[in-house]
Amino acid sequence: MRSPLRRTAALLFSATALAGSTAPAFPVAAAAPTAAPAAAPTALPAAARVGVRAGARHAECRTRVHGSHATAHCFNGNATTDHVQLHVECVRWWDPDMDTARAAVGPAGHVSLTQRCWLGIRHAWVTHRAA
Repeated sequence: MRSPLRRTAALLFSATALAGSTAPAFPVAAAAPTAAPAAAPTALPAAARVGVRAGARHAECRTRVHGSHATAHCFNGNATTDHVQLHVECVRWWDPDMDTARAAVGPAGHVSLTQRCWLGIRHAWVTHRAA
């Protein structure tokens, strides 16, 4: 049986080792702030990096799957109308995949879309189409 002192030392050593492995590789306090480096000429805007057209603005949608029900809540914070549609892929081969009707989300508008499968949902996603 270990003594309490050895157990405490082992716990402190383990905590220090774990904290050291997650610590940043650079010093936390810099001597003086430096100017940000200029962007490389080949740098792409964030929208282009993820495969979205640069100018295309879509409603922001949050999709939730709970058992055999899927719900998408979409909010459009843009000045243009967006049309959203929820698609559901069911787990069972005999359970048909379902799509909701396209819903228009106006500027500063909110819409909730729901769809279900009989036994389970494999994947749910939302597509967008500009007006």
